[in-house]
Amino acid sequence: MSKSIWLTDEMKSFSPIQDNLESDVVIIGGGITGILSAYLLSNEGMRVVLVERDRLFHHTTGHTTAKLTAQHALIYNELIGHFGLENAQKYYQSQVEAIQFVRELTNKLQISCQLEQQDAILYTNDDKNKQKFEQEATAYQQLNIKGEMQNSIPFEIPHKCGLSMAQQAQFHPVEFLRTIVEKLIENNVKIYEETTAVDIDYGNKTIVRTAHNLDISADHVIVATQFPFYEGQAFYSTRMYPSRSYVLGITTNQPYPGGMYLDIDQPKRSIRTVQHENETIWLVGGEAHKTGQYDKENTTPYHDLENFCSQYLHVKDWKYQWSAQDFSTLDKVPYIGSINKQHPNVYVATGYRKWGMTNSIVAAHILSDSIMQRDNPYKELFKPQRFHADPDIKKFISYNSNVTKEFVTGKLNVDENNKLEPETATKMKVDGQIVGVFKDKDHKIHAVDTTCTHLGCECNWNNAEKTWDCPCHGSRFNYDGKIIEGPATKNLKQVDI
Repeated sequence: MSKSIWLTDEMKSFSPIQDNLESDVVIIGGGITGILSAYLLSNEGMRVVLVERDRLFHHTTGHTTAKLTAQHALIYNELIGHFGLENAQKYYQSQVEAIQFVRELTNKLQISCQLEQQDAILYTNDDKNKQKFEQEATAYQQLNIKGEMQNSIPFEIPHKCGLSMAQQAQFHPVEFLRTIVEKLIENNVKIYEETTAVDIDYGNKTIVRTAHNLDISADHVIVATQFPFYEGQAFYSTRMYPSRSYVLGITTNQPYPGGMYLDIDQPKRSIRTVQHENETIWLVGGEAHKTGQYDKENTTPYHDLENFCSQYLHVKDWKYQWSAQDFSTLDKVPYIGSINKQHPNVYVATGYRKWGMTNSIVAAHILSDSIMQRDNPYKELFKPQRFHADPDIKKFISYNSNVTKEFVTGKLNVDENNKLEPETATKMKVDGQIVGVFKDKDHKIHAVDTTCTHLGCECNWNNAEKTWDCPCHGSRFNYDGKIIEGPATKNLKQVDI
């Protein structure tokens, strides 16, 4: 069966912060946005410090490709309706320029990252969605996007129609970023791993406080974590929601027909490939759900993906598996720019939905241009302070009603059945306190206070990944309570039972 394979041991390591520092720019988060922002700013001669809570690319598999595409599901007809034709055109153009940036930088630095041109194809098997496809195709024409309706896709998967976007791309993001990190070292960027930023204070300079009780002062701060650990009274907790999705790597008994495919029905599934050791690996993703809110019994997302692959894709071998977390904004457009008007020198980049490759690149350019006091044509479109009556109000009410529900029911739902099988978990009350209890394969008990250290929601057990996941804002912890993903900055408290 498939297994998880991560890149951590193959990467150069950097030490945690050792002393107080002063710099021009502090970048918090070692993902694509953080690394590319550091690259662009250090090329301008700025002194840059980059800090990462864990290891660079710690949650990135070494055997994956990523889409570089402007086809972000069915988005352009919706953008035209909510933002207008001009802004929809700007969104599309920003993604096109992001793809071109990767092409140009890959060529300039001679990066071997499996960059290749591919068409992106959406498909559906739902008659109700055919009209949406036709509306999206019309939006393509209005925006001069190269694409067309298709009657079929080259798989045995049931489908009614498809919609293609030509001349998109895919690449190996870790191989791409590995070279950029080498350039950061050449540019004297100071990189610190296992360094958690916990707060930001303001004085003559902006000060980033770390969990090591050491400070970094700077003129500018970029918060490039998936979810902003510091919200600055901008209330991102009420304006975004987290979701998880899953990927299997398989080999099959048929040649891959080319293209990058995404099903817009429920559950959504995607198909693309990666080359690894002279072998074509099919990457099949999907089974997305809100973080901490997986409600199927007697199955897991990986199991459902395996059933799908077995039914339609002629599986030869199961290679590996992993999962990803994404955050969506109310209007599906990322928040990129100053965190609020009171502190214009603190910047945020978040809410990429599932399209982090291109939007990360867009963000790096907007943020570096802002710091260098240059105009950027996309700054207004992505600014975090925007708010639209439709769809923001409906989404705001719906999302926050869901958060309230999870907060309340999480305090009430306790399984008093204490008979645990190995590799399973439950919640129980101990002296009036809700405790999450996991029994490992050696029958050892691991107990934690499941109250999320971010804003106090009750974490739920994720059986597919053996983690405690917060259903409100997406923080995740392992069975011993150690933080895996923010916005929480502290571990769950261990409990002695």
